[in-house]
Amino acid sequence: MRIHEVTLSSGITRTSEFERKKLASFSVNVGVKCGHDCLYCSTGSVLRRLRYFKELEENPFGGGYAIVDPDTPRRAAEDARRIQERSIVQLCTLVDAWSPEAHEHDLGRRCLEAILSQPGWTVRILTKNAAVRKDFDLIERYRDRVLVGLSITGTPDKEAIVNVIEPNASAIPARMETLKEAAERGLRTYAMFCPLLPGIADSPEQIDELIQFAVSCHAEEVFVEAVNPRGPGLRRCQEALELWGYPCEAEAVGRTRHKVPWSRYVAGLVGSVQQSIRRFSDIGRLRFLLYPSRLTDEDRGRIASDDAGVIWLGRG
Repeated sequence: MRIHEVTLSSGITRTSEFERKKLASFSVNVGVKCGHDCLYCSTGSVLRRLRYFKELEENPFGGGYAIVDPDTPRRAAEDARRIQERSIVQLCTLVDAWSPEAHEHDLGRRCLEAILSQPGWTVRILTKNAAVRKDFDLIERYRDRVLVGLSITGTPDKEAIVNVIEPNASAIPARMETLKEAAERGLRTYAMFCPLLPGIADSPEQIDELIQFAVSCHAEEVFVEAVNPRGPGLRRCQEALELWGYPCEAEAVGRTRHKVPWSRYVAGLVGSVQQSIRRFSDIGRLRFLLYPSRLTDEDRGRIASDDAGVIWLGRG
């Protein structure tokens, strides 16, 4: 893993997109490329024009490297004091404050301390790394102002497959154990099942298992999202799964590189998640994040006929 250290210009920034997603009004990002190296990641599509990639001669859609800013906590502290309109800030929206390169600088904990030292802020943590449990002592001191979320992208029986496409993230069982520990310690939790990939985590049985797990962790909200088809992520996933001997899963992912199969997968996923959460929880807790531009008219109509828990995103 090639680790590049840069200096970003922002600390706490307004995020209208994540406000629409009902996740947060503000964000803090500790870099622009995460070392977890998830193959489906679409962040490169959002950040590809940033100068850092060109200066560092790195492909924004490539892997094997991370770009991190160790000075982020200082700017976050300054902004936490300066900004008067305070609400939820997500740590992070584009990268991961507990990924290996970020954890080396203790960025997650230092950013938490910087933000929570000022009244009025609530922090939503989103990570794929069980290392966040090392900071539960700090979170306990501000337990009413922190929401703990571990991004869980499959059930434990699919651990080996998920490890192929999320090579540097914590294993699925470790993430689940960490969220369970947070709940047992009385911390506020929410569920993030994003993305639930086709052929890997989208069957009704797998969704039931994930929803029941969220309920057992007292999740205040359940966020779900289909895989984003932007960029080369789906192709990279397909190729890696084929290489590591998972042809069925590779084929399922490969099909959704095309509009109609992707649309059918999304419509089916919405229906299965709604059915499961109605069975085991409360549909009012569901936040299914949906960008509909690639949906067929038929599937868009199917979802619109019962869009309980769906947050429609994108233009229009």
